[in-house]
Amino acid sequence: MERNRLKRRLREIVRLHWLPTGAKGDLIVRARPSAYGSDYDDLLEAMTGCLQRLKC
Repeated sequence: MERNRLKRRLREIVRLHWLPTGAKGDLIVRARPSAYGSDYDDLLEAMTGCLQRLKC
């Protein structure tokens, strides 16, 4: 159940923040076990930082 919730949250973040950039290529997200306890805002902050480093 936690795994599915984490996957849904990460998919939504990618849909809203990476796909609209029109970036070409694949994005692979590997969630560490500590991510299971994170709420949406924490995941969004972490993913946004990663995407900015990728210049997306």
